[in-house]
Amino acid sequence: MAVMPLFLLVAGSAAVAGLARRTPVPAPLLLVTAGLAASYIPGVPDYTLDPHIVLPLVLPPLLHTAALDSSYLGLRANLRPVALLSVGYVLFATFVVGYAAYLVIPGLPLTAALVLGAVVAPPDAVAATAIARKLGLPHRITTILQGESLFNDATAITAYKVLVAAAIGAGVTWGDGVKQFAVASVGGIGVGLVLMVPLHWLRVRLRESALLENTLSLLIPFVAYAAAEQLHASGVLAVVVVALYLGHRSWQVDFETRLQEDAVWKMVSFILESAVFALIGLQLPVVVRGLEEFGAAQALWYAAVMFVVVVLSRFVWVFPATFLPRLLSARIRTREPEVTWTAPVIVGWAGMRGVVSLAIAFSIPSALHGDGSFPARNLVLFLTFTTVIATLVIQGLTLPVLIRALKLPGRDTQAETLAEAQAQNEASRAAEERLDELLQDPRNALPGPLVDRLRSVMERRRNSVWERLGAPNEITGESADETYRRLAREMIDAERRVFVQLRDARRIDDEMLRTLLRRLDLEEATAYRESAA
Repeated sequence: MAVMPLFLLVAGSAAVAGLARRTPVPAPLLLVTAGLAASYIPGVPDYTLDPHIVLPLVLPPLLHTAALDSSYLGLRANLRPVALLSVGYVLFATFVVGYAAYLVIPGLPLTAALVLGAVVAPPDAVAATAIARKLGLPHRITTILQGESLFNDATAITAYKVLVAAAIGAGVTWGDGVKQFAVASVGGIGVGLVLMVPLHWLRVRLRESALLENTLSLLIPFVAYAAAEQLHASGVLAVVVVALYLGHRSWQVDFETRLQEDAVWKMVSFILESAVFALIGLQLPVVVRGLEEFGAAQALWYAAVMFVVVVLSRFVWVFPATFLPRLLSARIRTREPEVTWTAPVIVGWAGMRGVVSLAIAFSIPSALHGDGSFPARNLVLFLTFTTVIATLVIQGLTLPVLIRALKLPGRDTQAETLAEAQAQNEASRAAEERLDELLQDPRNALPGPLVDRLRSVMERRRNSVWERLGAPNEITGESADETYRRLAREMIDAERRVFVQLRDARRIDDEMLRTLLRRLDLEEATAYRESAA
C-alpha cells in the first residue's frame, strides 16, 4: 500500500472514530459505514486487506492491548464459560455454518464449506465490550465477552489452517487435524509461559529508563507471536498469555513507565482499531468484483442464510452451555453466581464478527494442489464480508436497545465505591505506619511542614473515595471530591499560564518551562485519573 493512501486511511478513520465519540453510534459501526460510503467516492484508491500484514502485524498489538486491560483473576474465575465460548462455540459454529453452506450452495465441497465456517466462527468483541462497559453491564458478562475475544481467534485460525490443508488436497486426515490443533494450542500456551517471566524480568531491570521499557513493550507482542508461529504453534495464544502475565504484574514496573505505556498502547489500539474497521467497509468493491460467476440475487440469498445460521448457532450453543453445567454439577451451582435467562440472551446477541474473519478469508489460497482454483473463493469472501457487516450493523445497533429492554442489573457503583474506600483506608493506614517507621531513622529527618505535607497527601487520598459517597452539590451535581479536583485543575491551569507568560517575557527559558510544565502535567494527570475512576 502506498504511503499516501495509507496516510489517508489512518487520518480518515481516526477522524471518524473521534466523531463517533460525540454520537450514540458505536465507533466500529460508524467506521464500517464510513468505509462503505468512501469506497464509492470517485478517486478513492482500492484498499486490499493483506492477511500477511493483518495477522502478524495488526492482530498481535490489538490482542496485547486487550489482554493487558483484562483481569487475570476474572478470567481464571470464569475459565469454564470463557473456554466453552472461545473453543467449544468456535468449533461448533465452524461445523454448523460450514454444513449449512454445503447444503445451501450447490457444488460447494464440504471441505471448502467448512473453511467458510472457520472463517466466520470467531466473534470480535471490541464493539460488544465497548457497549457493555458504556451501559454498565455486570462485570461477569463483560469479562466473559472479553475473555472469549482473546482466545477464540486462536481456535478459529488453527481450525482454518487444518481445513484449508484438507480443502487444497494436502492429504490431511481428521486425526492429523486434531493433532495439529492440539500442538498449536499447547505450543502457543507453552511459548507464552516460557517468554512471560524473562520478559517481565527484563522490564523490571530496565525500570530506570521508561523509554527503553516502552520500546520493549511495543516489541513484546510481535516477538511472542513470531516465536510461536516459527514453532508452528498459536501466536495468538502466546501473545495473550504473555500480556495477561505482564498486566497482572504491571505494579512492579516503574510508575513513569506505566503512565507512558498506558498512553502509548491506547494510541496504538485507537489507530489500529479505527483503521481496520474502516478497512472492512472499504473492501466492498474488491469483494463484489469477484462475484461475476454468481448473480446478485443468488449471492444475497446465500448471505442472508449464512447470517441467520451464524446468529442462531450462537444461541443454540450459548443456552445449553450456560445451563447444562449448572444442572449437572452441584459444585458449579455453589461456586458460581445464579444466572437468569437474560444473561445468555445478551451473550448470544453479542456475537459480532470483525476484521479477523476478513483477514483469514483473504488468506485463502487461490489454487489447489494441481490444477484448478479454490472452490467458490470469491463467494466465500463475499459471504464473510456480508456476515461481518450484518452482525456489526444489525446486532451492534440493537444490542444497547436489547440490554435496556431486558433491564439487566447494572453494576452496583455504590458497593464498588465502598469497596474502593475500604481498600484505600487499609492502604493509607499501612502508609502511615511506614512513614512513622521511616521518621524514626535520623537519616530521614524532615522539617515539620514537609512531614505534615506527606500526612496531608495521604489523608487526602484516604478521604477522596469516601467523599464520592456523600450527597452531591445541589447546583452542579458534583460530589465534594469532584469539585475539589475540578478546582485543583483550574489552579493548575492558572499556574501553567503564568509559566508561559514568564517564558514569553524571557524571565525563564524553554528548558525551565518544560521542567515546570512536566510537574504540573503529572499533577493534572493524577487528578484526572482519580476523578475518572
